[in-house]
Amino acid sequence: MLLKSLLSLSLGTFALGMAEFSMMGILPDVAVSLNISIAQAGHFIAAYAIGVCCGAWLLVLSYRLPPKTILLSLSALIAIGNILAALSPGYITLMVARFISGLPHGAYFGIGSIVATKLAPPGRSAQAVALMIAGMTVANLIGVPVGTWLSLHLSWRLVFTLVAVVAIILVFTLRRFIPQMDRLPDTGILGQFCFLKSAAPWLILAATMFGNGGIFCWFSYISPLLTQVSGFSGNQVSLLMVLAGAGMVAGNWCGGRLADRYTPGQVAAGLQGLAAAALLLIFLFASNSWLSAILMCVCTFCLFAVSAPQQLLLLRHSPGGALLGAASVQMAFNLGNAIGSYNGGLAISHHWGYQYPALLGVPLTLIGCACLLWFHRRYENQGQDI
Repeated sequence: MLLKSLLSLSLGTFALGMAEFSMMGILPDVAVSLNISIAQAGHFIAAYAIGVCCGAWLLVLSYRLPPKTILLSLSALIAIGNILAALSPGYITLMVARFISGLPHGAYFGIGSIVATKLAPPGRSAQAVALMIAGMTVANLIGVPVGTWLSLHLSWRLVFTLVAVVAIILVFTLRRFIPQMDRLPDTGILGQFCFLKSAAPWLILAATMFGNGGIFCWFSYISPLLTQVSGFSGNQVSLLMVLAGAGMVAGNWCGGRLADRYTPGQVAAGLQGLAAAALLLIFLFASNSWLSAILMCVCTFCLFAVSAPQQLLLLRHSPGGALLGAASVQMAFNLGNAIGSYNGGLAISHHWGYQYPALLGVPLTLIGCACLLWFHRRYENQGQDI
């Protein structure tokens, strides 16, 4: 029953992962279809990310509801947002649809992480969270390449239609396999913010925002980089997205195990340092096709290897505000996503070349690494597992 419950949660992160990351692969097709530039199409990535940041606050208002009820409501919202995206006729309507699609993202990860840790055996919290997050990595391994292929050969609208179908299936699987749980302790609306008086959660959130922002400077424009700088064809990009997804799957698996075995903050700091080095090498060697592909896998490995450690750290350091704390990680992740895609778009709009977003991502990722090292020295081992 435990495995079925966690796999049900991971189906939701699969839908969210496909909704979020497919846009990177279909960006050129969307731009052509709506008669806008690639830099403008990058705003759809930012719109989703802003929706995530706003949607995380839904948990503050729903703290009196049972976790299962919250999960079902968020699943329905995933379906609605992506149906609207599939039907959007123009730039403004797709921006609004992407914002709505992002609303349930952070909240789902927040409540899903809490449910996963409550279901997990003692000492395996990070692995349970990693299994829940695994759906997003599988989305990048399978869903995003399928979406890229659908967009290239049929229509980018089918990508969002597929996500909506998965979300509808999700509603039924959650109803069947997630057990009823008691509501979380009622600390009131203001009580959920008390944990923010400590510097520890702010360091984790800053590390998440800057670290992921640095990677998304590059990853938001991965498709044109691979085709116009590294020399791959459009059909090869679909296969390369499979490799990128494989890196995410491996990173998520390794990150969960390392976080249960070692100190999560130290693990995440080392991984963000590795990501900074990989981004610098991408800038220098993007014209070397296969080296560019290998470094792409290193970056996507690091992107998800830090996910479970950071999610677990926030849960440990948000007493009385676990709902908001768990959702805040995704808020920071997607705020970094928005910052990264915007900064990367600036490099492109100034005609610097598609390899320059990777260079702009290096200092952001190093700031994230520094925040984690600071956190590790001051706060590691003070939080208690849930």
